Amino acid sequence: MKKNDKIMRLSVEKLYEKEIKALIKAETEVIPEGWQMSPKSVRTFILGGKVGRTQITPKYIGNQRLVEIAIATLLTDRSLLLIGEPGTAKSWLSENLTAAIHGDSSKVVQGTAGTTEEQIRYSWNYAMLLANGPTEEALVKTPVFRAMENGQIARVEEISRCASEVQDALISILSEKNISIPELDKEIYAKKGFAIIATANTRDKGVNDMSSALKRRFNIIVLPTPKKIETEIEIVRKRVKEISTSLDLQAQLPTEDSIAKIVTVFRELREGTTFDKTMKLKSPSGVISTAEAISLLTNSMALAGSFGNGEIQDVDIAAGLQGAVVKDESKDQIVWKEYLENVMRKRGSEWKDLYKACKELNG
Repeated sequence: MKKNDKIMRLSVEKLYEKEIKALIKAETEVIPEGWQMSPKSVRTFILGGKVGRTQITPKYIGNQRLVEIAIATLLTDRSLLLIGEPGTAKSWLSENLTAAIHGDSSKVVQGTAGTTEEQIRYSWNYAMLLANGPTEEALVKTPVFRAMENGQIARVEEISRCASEVQDALISILSEKNISIPELDKEIYAKKGFAIIATANTRDKGVNDMSSALKRRFNIIVLPTPKKIETEIEIVRKRVKEISTSLDLQAQLPTEDSIAKIVTVFRELREGTTFDKTMKLKSPSGVISTAEAISLLTNSMALAGSFGNGEIQDVDIAAGLQGAVVKDESKDQIVWKEYLENVMRKRGSEWKDLYKACKELNG
């Protein structure tokens, strides 16, 4: 067994190591300082293509121009902010961009209500600090600090969940491109290639609104939800295949029909109308995103592989649908029952088994 086979989730640079090496080897364009491949090669890595005999799988399925704008932003002195609904691949795009440009996507700060300013700038090993005072050895470097030192990209996930003082710590870093360490009487200056890719969830608007001063330091790109159902089906199919391979779920991949049904249900509930626009629907309180559809089908594979014959059945899908839709028992239960009776039940024989399985679980 290979060492990587025991790792639950490989980094992008490990998962697609062969593709990255092929792109670097075949490079003919000018490579920006601090980058490992040209902007055109980064675009190929993200959107897919072919280099020699190596097929480059698409990592992001969506608007090509948005990807080009994101890459071009990272060539300038501005950082990048990816905004969108949950499940629009903000974090996935951020990780893949960083892996392609620098080969290291590990410099990440996960934004939460508990994230502190020290996690953005630097902190101390307090045992060493008490013993010897402030020294280089006692300094604990954050991912942002190390990215500045090495001229690389740091990622800040869910920036809108961070408190205002944490967000403010980024303003001086993005403006001055340095971190001052008064305890050591020194400053760390960013090397060429340094940038920050931040992500923000539109559902979190109002949690900790970003100041206009901070927003001005970013080039903002809004990642839309897939406009066409075919696009969303393709995204779900691709990601389920990738995730299931790494998890070894001992089950067959979901059929095209199963994927189409899940995506149809999610899109209708998310948009508040049936696919043919003939009936308005109530939307549940939770997030009915593409990411949720991927998670649902992956879990259905786990059920089929562990407790079934390895082939996803409607009962496996029903279990996931119930959990995905009904997040708030009082409101969502009503929304889901109405959808089952007014939409799914009337869809004919091909939806019959799924309707029965969902109704049985729903009581």
